[in-house]
Amino acid sequence: MTPRFLRVARWEVERGADALDRRALAGVLLALLAVGAAAPTLASNAGTPDADIYPVAVSDSSPYHEPVERSGPLRPVAPGTDAVLEISGTEVRAPDSPTGRAAAEALASAVRAYNDRLMEREPDRAAAFPVSVRLRYVEVGGSTTGGAGASTSDSGDTGTDADSGGSGATDAGGTGGGSDSSGGGAASADSLGAAGSSLLGGVQQGTPGDIRPPFPLGSLVLAFLFLVPLNVAIQAYGASVLNERINRRGEALLVTPLSRSEIVAGKTLPYLLACVAVAAVVALAVGAGFLSVLAVSALAGLFLGCTFLAALFARSFKELTFLTTTISVGLTAYAFVPAIFTDVHPIASVSPLTVVVTQLTGAPVELGTLLVSMLPTALAALVCFGLGVGIYREEDLFTQRAPPAKAIDALAAHLTLRRCALWGALSIPFVLVAELFAVAVLFVLPLAVSVPLLLGALAAIEEVAKSLFLFAGFERGRLERTDATALRAGLLSGVGFAVGEKLLLITQLVGLPTLELGRLTVAPAAASGPAALVLLLAPFALHALTAATSALGARRSTRAYLGALGLAVLLHVAYNATVVTTLA
Repeated sequence: MTPRFLRVARWEVERGADALDRRALAGVLLALLAVGAAAPTLASNAGTPDADIYPVAVSDSSPYHEPVERSGPLRPVAPGTDAVLEISGTEVRAPDSPTGRAAAEALASAVRAYNDRLMEREPDRAAAFPVSVRLRYVEVGGSTTGGAGASTSDSGDTGTDADSGGSGATDAGGTGGGSDSSGGGAASADSLGAAGSSLLGGVQQGTPGDIRPPFPLGSLVLAFLFLVPLNVAIQAYGASVLNERINRRGEALLVTPLSRSEIVAGKTLPYLLACVAVAAVVALAVGAGFLSVLAVSALAGLFLGCTFLAALFARSFKELTFLTTTISVGLTAYAFVPAIFTDVHPIASVSPLTVVVTQLTGAPVELGTLLVSMLPTALAALVCFGLGVGIYREEDLFTQRAPPAKAIDALAAHLTLRRCALWGALSIPFVLVAELFAVAVLFVLPLAVSVPLLLGALAAIEEVAKSLFLFAGFERGRLERTDATALRAGLLSGVGFAVGEKLLLITQLVGLPTLELGRLTVAPAAASGPAALVLLLAPFALHALTAATSALGARRSTRAYLGALGLAVLLHVAYNATVVTTLA
């Protein structure tokens, strides 16, 4: 027997096909084809936004003319012309300003690259490049680190470390070996990308000054192809849900024997399958694998889940456009910012796109990376749909209430006093996504700045997550407005949150707790004896106390809730500063 929700899915597809504007479809397809056609070019050419920005006054007969002419940022002009740099003989005159210093550094780099090219023409390559470096990244102690090996061009000697003055070769893996035969020595600055490293990853080879940290620009450009269909799908999906509300066409489904969950599953399934199908085609085209499709599917679920809530909250297509644009920008940032650090930093595992980038570079995807990138995203998507199902009813679908009021309705729809612990635990996926994204944004800052900011951000995220639904429960009459009920609800929420917080332990699979900010976020350092017991029980006491504090304010009024929430955040910050940074 065919599941009933599949009938809803079929109706959704048929109605969508009937209402589809062929001109709009043609425009979307042309846009997708244009992006697909441009992606290979963008992936193989990083672009030069700084091209010709520094004019250099240099004569044609000067030995510096050719290095300047072949440099990207520099542009040779005739002597006497207004320029940033002036070269007379062997003297270089530059103004004492940020622009002048930057131009002088660009000239120095151009000269070094030019000299490297001249040295490559020497028949005796051992004399031209006595030391070459071959860099590759390997797993050491559970985290990705960089290793560099140095070698002399005299392959007849035994391998020793370059700093010791010996000859031979050693690479990042610690094994001996001569210089790569294809390179014939070190690569120049201009030929490094072709000789040893590509935008899609690989091994770097060249002189010591040539080695640069890897940046998977090409993979990120190709990964963007996976996100384009998601943004198109959520527009169609949100419009479909809102149309049913505005035109009251959703009443026909509500009076059928179908449950609300079956209706929502049927309406969502075609869009989710479309996203997965397009992701599979893109993966096949760009050389990604099944795991990339799986990771993008989890991200697609979160896109659709957030859009489903937005379509239920919005009162018009204008509001829906604003909400979906916010969702698209926020989730795209969440997917892209951490993925920039793929193969460089374990924080990249936060993003599902890291799986895509890893497969495009040809590296294996670790189980820990897969779990950390997918599990929080998939769970957050399920909770979004659960919240939406709670208000997929006539009294909410066809009323014109402001989005914040609808959000309160969604949070309170399933809530009872006994379920406060469950809701505390269900907030964890959103907390995990938000906290990991906060780490990804803040870890580039100095620790003196990032640590205080992160401690405050973590406290605010967690206190809002475990108390907002309590406020909704009191506002909608799902919880009795008494101090006893508030205390019980707060304690249950805090304990449920502390139990669900153990989901953060999956971040240990990618070595995130080895980072300073990661350790502050997910786990304190290991302890033994009484200290271990304190670190085990302290989170339960903290979350119960702060949630109860917020609940006592929430049962009185909105203003009292905000004041109590601020106090709870301060208590949480004090706990973080004392336990995590002092005892850990």
